[in-house]
Amino acid sequence: MSQVVVALDVGGTGMKCALVRTDGTVHHTERHLTRAERGPEAVLGTILDVAAGLADKARADGLEPIAVGVAVPGVVDSANGVAVWSSNIGFRDVPVRARLEERLGLPAALGHDVRVGGIAEARLGAGRGHRHVLFVAIGTGIAAALVVDGAGYSGAHGAAGEVGHIVVRPGGPPCGCGLNGCMEALGSAKAIGRRYAELAGDPGATALDVVTRAGQGDRLAATVWQEAIEALADGLVTAQALYDVDVLVLGGGLAEAGDTLSHPLGEAFRERVSFHRAPRFVRADLGDEAGCIGAALLALDHLGPR
Repeated sequence: MSQVVVALDVGGTGMKCALVRTDGTVHHTERHLTRAERGPEAVLGTILDVAAGLADKARADGLEPIAVGVAVPGVVDSANGVAVWSSNIGFRDVPVRARLEERLGLPAALGHDVRVGGIAEARLGAGRGHRHVLFVAIGTGIAAALVVDGAGYSGAHGAAGEVGHIVVRPGGPPCGCGLNGCMEALGSAKAIGRRYAELAGDPGATALDVVTRAGQGDRLAATVWQEAIEALADGLVTAQALYDVDVLVLGGGLAEAGDTLSHPLGEAFRERVSFHRAPRFVRADLGDEAGCIGAALLALDHLGPR
């Protein structure tokens, strides 16, 4: 009987869910609403219900579920399977792994959403074949995952990779973290849309609008886009000074801009380096399945050699 892992990538709005084979290919996908406004216990209940339903789906398809992998945002203690702090879903010190194992009777693993996405991209996606990979997710916020020899680095407190909070413009725009001038406050999709909206008097503008209008010759959009590129380059140069990776994989919603992001960002980055080796800038391969695939890989790692 073929084996699969039950995998969930839980966000503030929705959950991407899958049955993932042991080779990393996806057998089945589902999406569910998180509905974080109901409170953390209700969200955890939904996670447990969806995971149990996926395990039943696997058995109905003649497959054997062997483990569960769940990814959540925020600060995650993967070693103990605890969601320490996940503001988007209201989790505070929630023992997610223990509750999954109790409900499903399967071994479980809990990981950070960006970190597991980085693991998937490093092993099976755009970073495959490279030992040192930095996966940078640029969306509403900015976070990164350092992956070395296929293993994600979580740091002493589960908070490694918060490159979005490198201060690139001291005294600049306020960031949600409480600081000013963070890379996230200038180069995230949310920040780009907000900046253009303020300058153009267009409250509905998004980062995609900025990219599109810049390509159509809108000088204000082009200026906002260039400012964001420069802020991103400044932050990523600092990240490279710390991590010295071979390849930098761009993911998240802003990566949908493709070469419009990667080419000027790589050029701006190279203008800023001195003795550091510039990594290759590549777009993520696995799209929005990376989180589920990575959660499954983490669960398989948790099982150990089989």
